[in-house]
Amino acid sequence: MANISIWNGSSTFAAGQTPFGFYDADTSFTSEADKVAKFCAIRLGYPLMDVELNSGSFYACFEEAVTTYGNEVYQAQAVQNYLSLEGGSTSTVLNEAVITPSLQNMIRISAGYGTEAGVGGSITKHTGSIAVNANQQDYDLNQWAIDEGIQGRIEIRKVFYEAPPAIMRYFDPYAGTGTGIQSLMDAFDFGSFSPGVNFLLMPASYDILKTQAIEFNDQIRKSGYSFEIVNNTLKLFPVPKSAGYIWFEYYEANDKQALDDSANTPGGVGGSISNISNVPYENPSYATINPIGRQWIYKYALALAKELLAYVRGKYTTVPVPGSEATLNQQDLLADARSEKEALITNLRDILEKTSKVSQLERKSQEAGFLQSVLKEVPMVIYVG
Repeated sequence: MANISIWNGSSTFAAGQTPFGFYDADTSFTSEADKVAKFCAIRLGYPLMDVELNSGSFYACFEEAVTTYGNEVYQAQAVQNYLSLEGGSTSTVLNEAVITPSLQNMIRISAGYGTEAGVGGSITKHTGSIAVNANQQDYDLNQWAIDEGIQGRIEIRKVFYEAPPAIMRYFDPYAGTGTGIQSLMDAFDFGSFSPGVNFLLMPASYDILKTQAIEFNDQIRKSGYSFEIVNNTLKLFPVPKSAGYIWFEYYEANDKQALDDSANTPGGVGGSISNISNVPYENPSYATINPIGRQWIYKYALALAKELLAYVRGKYTTVPVPGSEATLNQQDLLADARSEKEALITNLRDILEKTSKVSQLERKSQEAGFLQSVLKEVPMVIYVG
C-alpha cells in the first residue's frame, strides 16, 4: 500500500478533490474549503499532535455537511408544502421558490366526494336506456353494458322510474281528491263549463293541497312506483303493463378505478410531482447560505471529521513508542462525534419546525392573545365635558 501523507498544516483546494463534486463550481465553497480543513484539523489537536487525515478527508466532510444541511432544509420544505406541490411540474427547481399555498389538491380530493354525492366530481357520468317489455319485471343491466360494448362493470347511480307527476292530473275530475269543486261550481251556475276552466280565485294553498291529495290517493289506493337493484339486476315495481323505455345514469367502473389522473393535475403526463422523491429540490447553493447556516455546517463537518478520525485510530488501540506504548482515543472520539451529530441534527430540525407555517401561525395567535391581555389592563380614559 502506498504511503499516504497526513495533514501537514496546509492545503490547496482544486476541483475534483471532493467525492461527488457537487459544489466544485461554487466559488464560495471552494474559497472556504481550505479554511474548513484547517479549522477541523486545529479542533482535532493539530499541531500539538498529528491528525491522521489528509485534505481530501476534510473536503469530503465539508461536502457532506453542506449536502446534509440542504437535505434537512429542503426536506422540511417539501413536507410542509407537499399538498400544494403534488401534481405540479417537476421541471422547475424550487430551491429559491416561495411556495404559495394552493387548494388545487383539496379540490381534487373533494371531487371524489362530489362524485359519490352526485354533486359534481371528475368522473364522467353516462346516460343509457333499456327497453321495457310488458309483464317483464327483471332486467339485466350487466348484459345491457356488454351489448353496448362497455368494458368492465357499470355503477348505476339513478333510475328514472317514477309515477306521473300529480300536476298532470290536477284538472282530472276523476282523481278522487274529495275537494267537491264541482258542487261549488254548480252552486254558482258554472257547472255547464269544462272542468278545466275554473272561474273561482283560489289561494295557492288550495293548489298545494289538491296536488298532495292526488299523491296521497295514488300512494294509498295504488301500487307505488319503485325499483331495486341487486348486482345490476333491475327489478321494477309494479310490473310494467306496457312497453317503453327506462332511462338511467351510470358510471363506468374503469373510469373510477383509473390511476392516471394527469388530466386533473397541473404538471401533466410524465412531468408531475407524484411523491416526495421527485419534488424538484436540488443540492443547495453554498453561496446563498447565510452565516447561521454556515456555522452549523462548520460544526457538522468537524463532527464528521472527528468520526472519520475515530475510525482511522480504531484500527489500532495502542501504538508502540520508544520505551512504552500510546493508547489511542478512538472510543472517546467516536462517542463525541456521534453525540455532536445527533445534537446538530436535532437543533436544525427544531429550528425548521419553529419556522414552519403551522408554528408561525400558532405564535401569531399567541401574540394576539397576549396583546389583548395587555390592552385590557390599560385604564379607560374618563372624559370630562
